[in-house]
Amino acid sequence: MATTTSRDGTRIGFERTGAGPTLVLVDAAGGFREFGPMGSLAERLAGGFTVVTYDRRGRGESGDTQPYAVEREVEDLAAVIEEGGGTAFVHGFSSGAALALLGVAAGLPIPMISLLEPPIAPDEPPDEGELAAEIDALVAAGRRGDAVEHFHTSIGVPPEMTAGMRQAPFFPVLEGIAHTLAYDSRVTEAVSPATLRSVAVPALVVSSQSSDERLRGWAQGTAAALPQGRHLTLRGEWHGVSDDALAPALADFFLRGAA
Repeated sequence: MATTTSRDGTRIGFERTGAGPTLVLVDAAGGFREFGPMGSLAERLAGGFTVVTYDRRGRGESGDTQPYAVEREVEDLAAVIEEGGGTAFVHGFSSGAALALLGVAAGLPIPMISLLEPPIAPDEPPDEGELAAEIDALVAAGRRGDAVEHFHTSIGVPPEMTAGMRQAPFFPVLEGIAHTLAYDSRVTEAVSPATLRSVAVPALVVSSQSSDERLRGWAQGTAAALPQGRHLTLRGEWHGVSDDALAPALADFFLRGAA
């Protein structure tokens, strides 16, 4: 593990593996280098890329300088890309996909992006920060476990996946970073139709065959709204695609585009 420093002085933990063009992986809500799907995906991609994984602020080995602002997360991504050589492909999952879009829109040196089920509804109005405010209030009241459950219920996680969540061995990890769920909500809300129109780089938007109609529709709508977007459906679970399916699709997309 290494660290870099974001523009506001926040320490950002990251690590590199593999060799080839740089590919930065951006985690979804609740994910960081030691928890979530990006570690195994990085291993699968390391044969063709220098893969960089990092802890978004407030998680893992990264700091959490206050006050929070979405712009600071874009600056964190910029710092990670600079450490990776100054330019990088970016793959983002869920709210991480929204952050990738904001990075391109802000002019970061990202020549191509891939997005796994971005929670963006191009034709629907944003919720104007309601979920983020609710998460903030629960955390401030010391109800971090309730904040985790409320977030997952609000974003549409199926009840069978949230049942018994508090008894899961990983639940204390989620409680520890519950405050960052409001960050994810704010990042997603910051992506507007104008943002999508401004992202002119080649973009692959992936959805899972097993996700619900809403998530698949959002992926299709995002791809259609991007000037160079295309949509791909792969086998997977609800809001997730297996590394066996995702890694070769990403490698094909990025390496063909870079050739």
